[in-house]
Amino acid sequence: MVARKVSEVLPTEQKLEGGGFPVRRPFPIAGMSHIDPFLLIDEMGPVDWPPGGAIGAPEHPHRGFETVTYVLQGEMEHADSSGNSGKLSAGDVQWMTAGRGIIHSELPSEEFLRTGGVMHGFQIWVNLPAKDKMMAPRYQDIQSSEIPEVVSDDGLVKARVIAGECMGVSAVIDTMIPISYIHFSLQPGGEICQKIPSGQNCLLYCFAGAISVGSGGSGSGGTAEQVEVGDGQLAVMGDGDSVEIAHFDGAVAEVLLLAGEPTGESVARYGPFVMNTQREIMQAIDDYQNGTLVA
Repeated sequence: MVARKVSEVLPTEQKLEGGGFPVRRPFPIAGMSHIDPFLLIDEMGPVDWPPGGAIGAPEHPHRGFETVTYVLQGEMEHADSSGNSGKLSAGDVQWMTAGRGIIHSELPSEEFLRTGGVMHGFQIWVNLPAKDKMMAPRYQDIQSSEIPEVVSDDGLVKARVIAGECMGVSAVIDTMIPISYIHFSLQPGGEICQKIPSGQNCLLYCFAGAISVGSGGSGSGGTAEQVEVGDGQLAVMGDGDSVEIAHFDGAVAEVLLLAGEPTGESVARYGPFVMNTQREIMQAIDDYQNGTLVA
């Protein structure tokens, strides 16, 4: 196998999203609009909300891509124009394909709003190829108990397989393009070599502790091919057919691995709409304003 090397390490920027929810965002930011097929990565919180203080994202539209919400702590309620609704609690995933158009909201549940507490999670936007941008919307609500988990033989690495495959275990979510979305938890001494098909773009986002990325094994000072990636940093990987991750610092290092087959198509975006041309963007805006975005 050819181990991928780190091409660059991106920091995060602090942003406010939805109704004013704080997020850490490696992209899109100035100079980095997207990393095909991924359009956005937001780490939501963690925020410790007082009773009555929690906020989320009120009703808003989408067209032309998928939103993936992964809750680590807290509880959210989802409702959309297709009639789907449900709660997202710790460990749950919502994979929503907006397709030709959907209007939805993601808000703290009534119980969480009443009691307050820590809200923490992720939202990832995944682009759709041109041929699928106007497909019928669909919604996959995966409870935490349904998401496959696997532990390395030495017990030092745990993986939650949201999409793709890891250590012989496959995800239950159906994706429109080949995608890997894996949450690794690495204890001191833990390391993993994850296969990623050559040609796919691969990203590693660390959100607790620190990891060492590249060949050479667990963090012992590193080699020229090893790079430390710390809390709130995104490693953009070069090509190859595997990625080597090792615990570097912290009681437990937490990292998301994202990999996907690029669409290789032009991207036109405006707020909640992502299409291939500006004409298509204008059409999406017109459809929303005219009340025809949702068929």
